[in-house]
Amino acid sequence: MPYNNISADLSTADLNEIKAALATIEQKLPFLVNLTADERRRLYKMGDKSLAFVSNSLTAAQNNPEILPASFDTAELARDYQLATVLSELRLNLRQVTEKVDDTLLAVGSEAMTSSLSVYDYVKAAAKRQPGLKAVAAQLGERFKSMRQKTDKTEVMAEARP
Repeated sequence: MPYNNISADLSTADLNEIKAALATIEQKLPFLVNLTADERRRLYKMGDKSLAFVSNSLTAAQNNPEILPASFDTAELARDYQLATVLSELRLNLRQVTEKVDDTLLAVGSEAMTSSLSVYDYVKAAAKRQPGLKAVAAQLGERFKSMRQKTDKTEVMAEARP
């Protein structure tokens, strides 16, 4: 769908249903974990090629159980492989939704900022002739205060260079 200006509302009831659906997803996946950065670094990463490797390893283990030690749990390998396959599919679906949410948030945020910048320009212009708007203009201008300070410092540094 081509991008057009977004004009939509999300009702409280719909938002609550979406949050409930997300909660249901988490409830249906009680085994999900949160890893530390160090744990993430130390673990093997399984992409598409590795998924095929695990599949082939599982087939080899199932077809040749006599070569494996008695302590090797082929059934657990099969469960891990099956869950990895399902989670990979689920992750793709979730990423597609997340990408749409991210893109929509970017677009609607840009629309809101563009309109807000127009309001700010109107307020600044009106503050010169209408009492009571200078405080509003100053409040709105706070958003750009750090940007102005950085620009001022850059200009001072550029002027100081020979």
